[in-house]
Amino acid sequence: MSKKILLLPVVAVLLVAFTTIQTTWKLDTVHSHLGFSVGHLSVSEIKGSVVITEATISTDAEDFSNATVKLKADMNTIDTDNEKRDAHLKTADFFDTAKFPDLTFQSTSFKKVGTDKYIISGNLTMHGITKPVSLDASVKSGINPNNNKPITGMKVTGIIKRIDFEISKDAPEAILSNDVAIEANLEFGKE
Repeated sequence: MSKKILLLPVVAVLLVAFTTIQTTWKLDTVHSHLGFSVGHLSVSEIKGSVVITEATISTDAEDFSNATVKLKADMNTIDTDNEKRDAHLKTADFFDTAKFPDLTFQSTSFKKVGTDKYIISGNLTMHGITKPVSLDASVKSGINPNNNKPITGMKVTGIIKRIDFEISKDAPEAILSNDVAIEANLEFGKE
């Protein structure tokens, strides 16, 4: 058997290895936001946000169709534009941030469902409880004109259930809705 024939499988493996290099995208915290809204007294919504402390996307596909997303937010930064309410939300009546300071999300799938549209499924941990969630995402990519480096933006939306995470679990829905709308606007730079 010739040496050329023996080298073909090795070359094929090397080509596959070089074409599936993992790319990591790091969050631009200055241009990112994680917000929520929850119904109050069945007539209005309270809006708020928490600060994302870190987030990354890892992928070896150009279109993010197999990406992995990790996100961490500091629940001690909860902000609803009312200091008294924010202090109450940090207590054991709600998020108990002394015991459970972090919210985390780890994706389990990142599925393309249309042009620039994805469904991100994963495990959300909040208030010491981990539950599977699915969120909608729209993704746009481009070049940052300030440094000529690739950037990606994501708008992620979805509904989670307050009761699933035992957040103020005794509050009736007429006072505090079970559905909590999530909206994250995230900007990432390619590392």
